[in-house]
Amino acid sequence: MRYIIMGTAGHIDHGKSAIVKALTGTDPDRLKEEKARGITIDLGFAELSWPGGPDVGIVDVPGHERLIKNMLAGAGGLDIVLFVIAADEGIMPQSREHLAICNLLDIQTGLIAVTKSDLVEPDWLELVMEEVRDFVKGSFLEGADIVAVSSKTGENIENLKEKIKGLALGAEPKRSNGMFRLPMDRVFTLKGFGTVVTGTALSGRLNVDDKVEIQPSGIKSRVRGLQSHGKSIRTALAGQRVAVNLQGVEKDDLHRGDVVVLPDRIYPTRSLDAAIELLKGAPEVKNRSQAHLHIGTSESVARIILYDSDAIKGGQKGFCQLRLEFPVTAMSGDRFVIRRLSPVKTIGGGAVLDPHPYRRRKKDGVDDLRVYDQGSVKDKISVKIRKTGAKGMALKLIEGWIDEQKDEINRCIEELKKEGRIILFDNVLLHSDTFNVLGDKILGMLSKYHKENPLEAGMPKEVLRRRLRMENRMFMAVISRIRGAVMTGDLVHLEGFKVALSGADEETKERIVDMLRKGGFRPPFKEEIAKELSRSPREIGDILKILSKEGHVERINDSVYLIRELVDPLLSKVRGFFARKGEMTVAEFRDLLDTSRKYALPFLEYLDTNKVTIRVGEVRKMVKK
Repeated sequence: MRYIIMGTAGHIDHGKSAIVKALTGTDPDRLKEEKARGITIDLGFAELSWPGGPDVGIVDVPGHERLIKNMLAGAGGLDIVLFVIAADEGIMPQSREHLAICNLLDIQTGLIAVTKSDLVEPDWLELVMEEVRDFVKGSFLEGADIVAVSSKTGENIENLKEKIKGLALGAEPKRSNGMFRLPMDRVFTLKGFGTVVTGTALSGRLNVDDKVEIQPSGIKSRVRGLQSHGKSIRTALAGQRVAVNLQGVEKDDLHRGDVVVLPDRIYPTRSLDAAIELLKGAPEVKNRSQAHLHIGTSESVARIILYDSDAIKGGQKGFCQLRLEFPVTAMSGDRFVIRRLSPVKTIGGGAVLDPHPYRRRKKDGVDDLRVYDQGSVKDKISVKIRKTGAKGMALKLIEGWIDEQKDEINRCIEELKKEGRIILFDNVLLHSDTFNVLGDKILGMLSKYHKENPLEAGMPKEVLRRRLRMENRMFMAVISRIRGAVMTGDLVHLEGFKVALSGADEETKERIVDMLRKGGFRPPFKEEIAKELSRSPREIGDILKILSKEGHVERINDSVYLIRELVDPLLSKVRGFFARKGEMTVAEFRDLLDTSRKYALPFLEYLDTNKVTIRVGEVRKMVKK
């Protein structure tokens, strides 16, 4: 089945709701106030379908100037526009604003209904239709069918239906293989069911029992049930009008503008890099000025940061960042509309290029934005991954970044991998340029570290990772792929690097061993050795680590080292004591080794750490093997 969304557009009281009712038999005015006043206040919905397809969901929008924001909430997901102009009034102010909005949202196709044809003479009707042809020149409706109809008498309604059917069959359907998104336009409760939200499925598919997230709040839920135009369904597809019954969510926690998405793929944002275009005749927009932003069914105040100029005038285009007062949920490729704060009027719109931009410096330029604006899907993905730097980008987040079919995204990623432009690390993609820069940087950092610390076997892994500001999993994956870098335990070093002592260091090493041997169970502390040998504690520490690695000394703690040949006698003395007595005090241990308390305490802690003894209150007991 082909699912298409058609929306009405046009001035107030030009017969939009009446023509929907004539086409479908459904009155889209659902609110009591709408029926009482005879005007559409909020969005209305109906269905027009044919056996075997297509299935056209109709969104009826209000025409009053003060209700444009409600109109915009319904216009975001349209495939076709039924533009309505009354024969007795002709082109009116909201006719112009609605057409401008449809152009800004990049709606590709539609047709025009000249309504209330029964109220005017044939000559007048022909004049109006000629006026309409001139009015739509240069827009997406240029050359579109114009059908004169009367919702009251039914004249030409069947002809209009056939025209709609033809357009629906020829319109490009929404991406059923994309990521599911449903911007909410209504939220309500039903007795016995709970919270229900409705909207147009922009892409993908959703099944009963699927887990979902509500963005931008991040609320998690599960799909209890699905309906489309009052009929229960198991799967909702892109292009359908859908009602989603959500489990465990309160109505007051949801709002028009929230978006139902699949978990862990798309996240809210308060800044958007975008291509912006002002309508001809619109007032100049200066850098850092504010405007109302309408995207999907959401609205926020945005500050416009122009990248390539200090101001743009009516009819001009440019690149900008939109910094938002409230978070929105968007993808690269989404269309938006901007309106002045006061007086409130549509002045322009454009396309989201990057919903999660980095902080741009002036010297960075806008080459990446040009790719996002005009480049192929493959080039867009490549540039975005490069811009994520050392963090990389998870595969599933790419699905939530760009409004494209999953198959196309996967095809582009495979081609980029084959071309060597990106590298896959455990479901995270890193650009090859970033990898090469990281490799050079890591090798340089290791080389410098070895020069500054010639007696250390390598740079601690955590120190290197923190300096690179990398997530641990990505860091480990990158290190394993860099030629010339080797990880040994918790240390990273250059391939082939070995600690090489100078003649002076070899002499110091021998003197340290001699001092520790003479000290016995009263060995000099590291700081005392450093003072005696006129070396820094760090240098002595490095040599002690080498001696420990070679098996000449045993590390008791950072300051105390014991000659290795005394470790076995130490353990033998301790075991002999416990063979005679079940517990041992610090004083008894001190006397056992003929040492002092300042050595007894670190030796006992060493024995505790190595599970030879265990501390119980103020005494030690032997650990039973």
